[in-house]
Amino acid sequence: MKKIAIISGLNIIVASFISISYAKEKLSVAITQPIPIKQLVDYPAYPPVVKTLISNALKLSQMNLTYLYGSADPDNKGMDCSGTMYYLLNESNLHNLPRDADGLFAWVEKNGKLYRVTSNDFNSSEFSKLNPGDLLFWSGTYATNHSITHVMLYLGKNQKGERLMFGASDGRTYQGKKMWGVSVFDFQLPNGKGAQRFVGYSCIPELTCI
Repeated sequence: MKKIAIISGLNIIVASFISISYAKEKLSVAITQPIPIKQLVDYPAYPPVVKTLISNALKLSQMNLTYLYGSADPDNKGMDCSGTMYYLLNESNLHNLPRDADGLFAWVEKNGKLYRVTSNDFNSSEFSKLNPGDLLFWSGTYATNHSITHVMLYLGKNQKGERLMFGASDGRTYQGKKMWGVSVFDFQLPNGKGAQRFVGYSCIPELTCI
């Protein structure tokens, strides 16, 4: 019992130290764009579990959270891409999840329905299984040893037929305007000229996978 108490105490101390560290860090100003759910043209037809997931995501986009590398807690006033997905999925009662994008990719590859993509064209048959509520994965978005470097949530199309996604970024756009933080973004595919690649998508194991 004493060991458990000591470990619990250490966890509290570590968590407090992390929170204090974030509090002292000078945060970049958030530039985010929440949208009303009614902008998602097919939202009324989404399965209930997907409706709840996306509703929770859009609530996070209203909190004016900046991009904060290493954070998975909105109380820190910001989160990074995998931290945002980690928090959102925990809110959906999914626990013991990988914390980073690479780990989430391995998790859906093992337990979900991963569809790998090589095309840079949404009209490709490779996107025929894409559904709102799917996790989206990229590689090469920044220099690292990890093969998967970015993760977002697919929201569906707006009234203009444009594809939208939710997550955290330090430079992706919404309607052509650069965002910075936890927001709604344009879902655009890389042009193939740089290192960035869209790798694939998957339903969420134990939640949206049927």
